[in-house]
Amino acid sequence: MRSVINHQMMFGRTDISAIVFDLKSRDDIPKILRGLQEIYTNEELRKRVFAILEEVRPERKKGEGKADPNTGRPGMEQWAILVLGVVRLGIDADYDRLHELVNHHDTLRQMLGHNDWTDKTCYELQTIKDNVRLFTPELLDRINREVVLAGHTLVKKKGQENLLPLMARGDSFVVETNVHFPVDISQLFDAIRKAIELCATWSYTQGLSQWRQSATNIKLLKKLHRIVQQHKRSTSKKPEKKDLQDQKIKQAHRDYLDAVNVQLQRVVITGAKLGACDPLLLSKLNGYIAHAEVQMGQIHRRVFNEEVIPHEEKVFSIFQPHTEWISKGKAGVPVELGLRVCIIEDQYRFILHHQVMEKVVDSDIAVSIIEETKQRFPNLRSISYDKGFHSKDNQRDLKVLLEKVVMPKKGKLSKIDKAHESEPEFRGLRRQHSAVESAINALEVHGLNICLDHGIEGFNRYVALAVLARNIHRYGALLFKQDAKRHRGPYKKAA
Repeated sequence: MRSVINHQMMFGRTDISAIVFDLKSRDDIPKILRGLQEIYTNEELRKRVFAILEEVRPERKKGEGKADPNTGRPGMEQWAILVLGVVRLGIDADYDRLHELVNHHDTLRQMLGHNDWTDKTCYELQTIKDNVRLFTPELLDRINREVVLAGHTLVKKKGQENLLPLMARGDSFVVETNVHFPVDISQLFDAIRKAIELCATWSYTQGLSQWRQSATNIKLLKKLHRIVQQHKRSTSKKPEKKDLQDQKIKQAHRDYLDAVNVQLQRVVITGAKLGACDPLLLSKLNGYIAHAEVQMGQIHRRVFNEEVIPHEEKVFSIFQPHTEWISKGKAGVPVELGLRVCIIEDQYRFILHHQVMEKVVDSDIAVSIIEETKQRFPNLRSISYDKGFHSKDNQRDLKVLLEKVVMPKKGKLSKIDKAHESEPEFRGLRRQHSAVESAINALEVHGLNICLDHGIEGFNRYVALAVLARNIHRYGALLFKQDAKRHRGPYKKAA
């Protein structure tokens, strides 16, 4: 059984509404926890957020839907899952650091509903991982909308009843995946290594001995791999020296491929036996075999046939196949390996919406992301983009959706375009556009520099959780400012 939170107060427990924060603290954790505290104490906001959290449940077997919250063993409360997920991304922590904090950080434990001296509940590392992964990007997006609406209520002036007109700015940046540089010989080693490890593990459980030398075989392949890595093309002007070095490089690759091929044949034989016992494991093994064969073919074409492998045929990671090779032309950053993410931020520094961009560029999503943002926030009035989002169709479609579109055109401007881009409102919004870089930097500093979760589902969840954590952090910072103002009273000018 699983509940959002246990409302029954326990002896010695501090109520979440009574948690006191150090208003002089400049750390991120108190501001994040203050934002979470407001979600809990604001009755209307809590009702809406808790209704969404009730949907955070583990899956049953395939095709059987979500688990029943009223049966089974007690699970982690959904409120605790939200706190853990937001804190993890809010402070750019890995699971190991989060595991340490959740068991020893007093204020964080109070926010989770534990007391300081009688409750010795200890969270296991795997329990934290399994529960935080229950979130879906869709649920996180709905919670994020509620937090942003609460934040807009906070910045609304006294007596103002209408929704605030939102003036948004959008831009994209690259969230890198946790991969090494995509060299084909290294990816081949990764593929054959994982295939050998799978076969060795399965053989051990079945009492078979044909893979007892698996660790030695992997070390041999690693040695040959390092030899290939260390060979460099000759820079000599003498043709005979260049030819000699080229022959050494080809021989090193030939030895490496031959050794891999021997192990690959053994893996295929083991896979034939494995198929009858564990189809799921066989599917995983076949994936590594396919990757190894692709890389071997590309290495042979590149080294021996001296072909240039087309970009669209290259695989940039066997573990994170969604990884893209992105060159945005930044100074000192020629290439980034990951996926683009577009964010829409308003003038109050809340992130209204985001989109993970797979196989698309800025101009492809300029209209669609605004349509989705407009559905969530009907009071959206204007958008500011840079030139990368420009196209004639985008200019036309966005003007139908919004009152004001600030999107400079590429190339030489006509007199009409010059007059349009010289308007005071256009120039004012254009000057404010660079503030979106501050939001991007905040996201990168607080978790979105490199995605540590696996797979495209993990990537989407990681980004959505980072956006939610950033908005809760912003919400908490505004509340901190109000609390500090109330605490010190009205400002009195010194005589």
